[in-house]
Amino acid sequence: MKRANIIVKGEVQRVGYRDAVEKIARKLNIKGCVENFIPYDVKILAEAEEESLKRFIETIKIKKYPIDVESVEVNYKEATNEFEYFKINRGDPQEELAERFDVAGKLLYRTVELGEKSVALGEKSASLGEKMLEKQDAMLGKQDLTIGILRDIKQDTKYIPGVLSEINDLKIRYDLMEIKINKIKEVLNVLVSV
Repeated sequence: MKRANIIVKGEVQRVGYRDAVEKIARKLNIKGCVENFIPYDVKILAEAEEESLKRFIETIKIKKYPIDVESVEVNYKEATNEFEYFKINRGDPQEELAERFDVAGKLLYRTVELGEKSVALGEKSASLGEKMLEKQDAMLGKQDLTIGILRDIKQDTKYIPGVLSEINDLKIRYDLMEIKINKIKEVLNVLVSV
């Protein structure tokens, strides 16, 4: 077992960081405590097996609004086994209540920001939807035009079988005329040679 004395710097006071650390410690079976460390930091005493402590230290490097951990300083010692569980050492009740209000205010402000972004995205989505409808209308117009052209082509091509039949009849007549002309040539050749 090892003990890690940890100083965490950044936006870690009045943002709910100690609560987050406590939850992480409980999940990883870490014993110890966390408290605000004047003026702006947080101090953590954590005892566990070395691998669990390393995982704990990596996990507490939170960068999720409103928490922003900038650095973590760690000093290892031998465990004292003075802790039965992990707890938050709280300060003056009025200070703690003020911290809760600070966290709530920051989260409320963030919620408003996200709401505004959501409205802006909704407006963009509506605008894109309108453009898509315009394009669909244009496509339907072109589709109607194409259908009209295809109907005209169908109308024009309905006579093709009749024309093909007439061409076939002409071919047969031509073949017959060719045969008759050849016979006439033969007769003329016979007459000329006599």
